[in-house]
Amino acid sequence: MTASDYPDTPTGKPLWLITLADLALLLVGFLVLLQASQHIGGKDLAKGIRQGFGANDAEPAPMPVAAAGILDFAPGSAILPTTPGALVAWAREAARDPRVMLTVTGSTDGTPVDIDRATGSAAILAADRARTVAAALAAVAPARVAIVTATKPGRRTAIVSVAFVGESQKGQIQRIPQ
Repeated sequence: MTASDYPDTPTGKPLWLITLADLALLLVGFLVLLQASQHIGGKDLAKGIRQGFGANDAEPAPMPVAAAGILDFAPGSAILPTTPGALVAWAREAARDPRVMLTVTGSTDGTPVDIDRATGSAAILAADRARTVAAALAAVAPARVAIVTATKPGRRTAIVSVAFVGESQKGQIQRIPQ
């Protein structure tokens, strides 16, 4: 084979010029997006982008970053087995940051004796354990404590978890007394 057997390459624009034009158009599009979104808040812009891509509008659940709790409740009881002083001190320190939420999760061990005596419900006993611990934490941050129950049996506990939830909805910061 010789060089004459190959077809001649057509003359055209160099490849780097096409790539440069693509990059320039992307930059112009980005600048237009910045200019158009100047009067929109960050949360509204993120919501609009999520809707544009068809994502659901629900906020993700806060991820716990630390946890402590009261363990080994007596079977069928929501009475605190130990004094909650250390837990309250831990929660007070964690709640110094006004952007965190405390979640108290009550649980039962799933045995037939670990139920609420009045109703025969393990879920009510788990909620009672969580409410008992939340009552001990009432002086720490009453507006930032949520009570939930565990969905599966585990230990007879009430666990307090700390999760970062961001700035408050009202834009005001709540300080915790020392």
